Amino acid sequence: MKKAKIETEKGTMVAELYEKETPGTVDNFVKLSNDGFYNGLRFHRVIPGFVAQGGCPHSKNPDDPKAGTGGPGYTIKCETDAEKQYHDRGVLSMAHAGRDTGGSQFFIVHSRQNTQHLDGQHTCFGKIIEGDEVIDDIKAGDLIEKITIIES
Repeated sequence: MKKAKIETEKGTMVAELYEKETPGTVDNFVKLSNDGFYNGLRFHRVIPGFVAQGGCPHSKNPDDPKAGTGGPGYTIKCETDAEKQYHDRGVLSMAHAGRDTGGSQFFIVHSRQNTQHLDGQHTCFGKIIEGDEVIDDIKAGDLIEKITIIES
């Protein structure tokens, strides 16, 4: 099982990745993480009780007006018909601007109550299993120090 260690300035979270259910999305996240793509980016969009979103390359500079609009230079397919497509607290899900337009931006779900409408729309590709308390501490502009993939 692959896991992602997400180190932020507010603390560390560990997520299990749904590699069996969403192999394309997980492969993309693993590749970007291993390439250091996420290191030094920021959570550019945080809505308490909803999500914390990061993964935009323009977010390295928190004052960049393009923060939230960038990606890796390509798009990936949604895998919303897979198992485990349930937006619950701690779930990692792909952000996108429409079906099959995701790339690097992802969000961490704050609560099921406010995100159930995202089921079947955004690909859930993992879930926080350690460091859950960090989710609520993240604010817009907070740093993603690095993401490390753990193979077990």
